[in-house]
Amino acid sequence: MKLTYNKNIGDVLLVSLEGSNSFETKDFDGFTAILNNDKLLGLNIFNASEKFTEEELEKETANEEIVQKINDIIHGDLDEINPDLTPKFVVGYVKECEQHEDADRLSVTKVDVGDEVLQIVCGAPNIDKGQKVVVAKVGAFMPNGLYIKPSELRGVKSNGMISSRKELGLEDDGVRGIYVLDDSYEIGQPFFN
Repeated sequence: MKLTYNKNIGDVLLVSLEGSNSFETKDFDGFTAILNNDKLLGLNIFNASEKFTEEELEKETANEEIVQKINDIIHGDLDEINPDLTPKFVVGYVKECEQHEDADRLSVTKVDVGDEVLQIVCGAPNIDKGQKVVVAKVGAFMPNGLYIKPSELRGVKSNGMISSRKELGLEDDGVRGIYVLDDSYEIGQPFFN
């Protein structure tokens, strides 16, 4: 769940629950719902500074208190939201890295993210077994707005994305490919606090 608030474009909190290319909007008193076949994708909450603290409006991800406030706002108009609040950008360890059978520039990896091992197809030239990397898990919103969802690349399932510094919105270090972390990072720890 991603939150965006920019008081320069109006007193509106943008709440993104899921990405989609197809949507419709429905207006309610104090907010607009963004829907796809009646599935809630997001919300635009008006007069946000009257409903949330300044500290809450500065956050990019929700916590339980913010979710409760959102549920109070939509109560009676929409079903309660219950988003997964677990960290979506975590440190992973590349346990396996094999050449994709049907693509020269893709690798199929198995990445330990602490609580599970994910299969992720990666196109970075510097991916290798034994690296610590930043994984954008399914449900993550990248800084450019890309929503990470399960996908299939050339017939192989991929559940997440191994990220570069640029994709994470960090200063470019000139290295082409994924951001390889040093050994001080712990597998499964959130990358962003």
